[in-house]
Amino acid sequence: MPKKNKAEKKARDGGKKLDRLLAGQGQAPEAGPQDIGSALVQAARSMRTVLSRNLVACGLYAGQDGVMTALAETDGLTAGVLAARLGVKAPTMTRTIGRMEAQGFLERRADEGDARLTKVYLTAAGRDRLAAIAVAAQASEAQAIRGLSDKQVRTLLKLLRVVDGNLHVQGAAPPEPVSEEEEA
Repeated sequence: MPKKNKAEKKARDGGKKLDRLLAGQGQAPEAGPQDIGSALVQAARSMRTVLSRNLVACGLYAGQDGVMTALAETDGLTAGVLAARLGVKAPTMTRTIGRMEAQGFLERRADEGDARLTKVYLTAAGRDRLAAIAVAAQASEAQAIRGLSDKQVRTLLKLLRVVDGNLHVQGAAPPEPVSEEEEA
């Protein structure tokens, strides 16, 4: 059997196993925290790579979509607020804003109430790119969930939200290990 057919068969078999697991049938393979973490990180990287490729087609670079989306929600933010919202360092945000300003997507203006503050605003050209960002994101999502049923997608979203919520719990002590006596 050629390599491609073996890979396709393996993918089909894996999909069937996933279907059975999601339906509550069969045993999940033993997976450690590193397996889950690695899979999540790899999936996120792959998703970001595909989205970046789709954004380049509309003249945007990786990360610029987040800036524009944040400003579409609340126009007139400082670079520091944008950096905090997007989880990047302030110097990175300053460079990104400068590049986007040169592209004509953003403009910086002194705050009307406090001239010491500079706020960032979307330009008309930036607003025009918002629809392209949405299309690029939808195309990336469609590629990511190809072959999954609607039910599997809903389950995946639910599970990812639980994982994300678990990771946002601040100061929570890790669960105590269960002894064999308690399990019985």
